[in-house]
Amino acid sequence: MPSVRANGLEIAYEVRGAGPPLVALHAAGSLGTEDYAAQVPMLSKGFLVHLPEARGHGRTRWDAAEGFHYDWLVDDLTAFVDALGLDSFHLMGFSMGAMTALMFGTRHPERLRTLIVVGITTQREPRASVGRTAMDPERIASREPAFASTLSRRHDAGQGVGAWQRLMPAIAADIAAQPLLTPAELHRIDCPAMIVCGDRDPFVPVEQAAALARQLPSGHLFVAPNCGHEVPARRPGLFNEAISGFYRSTEAEATLRARRVETAGIPGAPRTEEVR
Repeated sequence: MPSVRANGLEIAYEVRGAGPPLVALHAAGSLGTEDYAAQVPMLSKGFLVHLPEARGHGRTRWDAAEGFHYDWLVDDLTAFVDALGLDSFHLMGFSMGAMTALMFGTRHPERLRTLIVVGITTQREPRASVGRTAMDPERIASREPAFASTLSRRHDAGQGVGAWQRLMPAIAADIAAQPLLTPAELHRIDCPAMIVCGDRDPFVPVEQAAALARQLPSGHLFVAPNCGHEVPARRPGLFNEAISGFYRSTEAEATLRARRVETAGIPGAPRTEEVR
């Protein structure tokens, strides 16, 4: 598993397939190889899929006792794609990764060929309240021992035993405090975009996902029926069909956007940090 030195971190990542670059960002407490396990085989046939592990997750070492802020995740992503020389790329994010993707898009819209975000809203509630409960380590340990074991399996080797018990509440606290994206900021994301949610997602009411799609100049909405938060894992067939159609229908625009970046010479940062 390779890693790249970026933004002061050793960011671990998986890379699969061949074709135009696609970066897929995972949810809080998870890993890209698990969140997108049902998508990577399909996506890797048409894209070079990059699955970075966020700070404090997997092998990207970071102690959440030092803090955890979404702004840092956006800086990490920017440094990651710069270090790999990805001047423009497709971007996908789920939950925490979706917020990172949205924030990156408001800052660097010209670098995105397309954007897919799953399970996210720009509203504070109910996301903060649900997150505070769902990410409480004591509740997880007592009521969801299988999930606690999964978190240990994912993160103990890279972060130290029990590090997830500091990570999860730090993420929840940041959700409750982070600045909210404004309609004007969202309007900067001018690439083809798809907003995805489950119709029973406790974090993201459908009406909030629809409002987000309307605020993006080229936003589309896909609602997975009879589904909660984890659309890629719980409704993989429908989700794969939806994103396949989205990528087919936006291919010409994505190619044009990539050529504009190449012609304009909009580069990422020089590749001064070591890829291992």
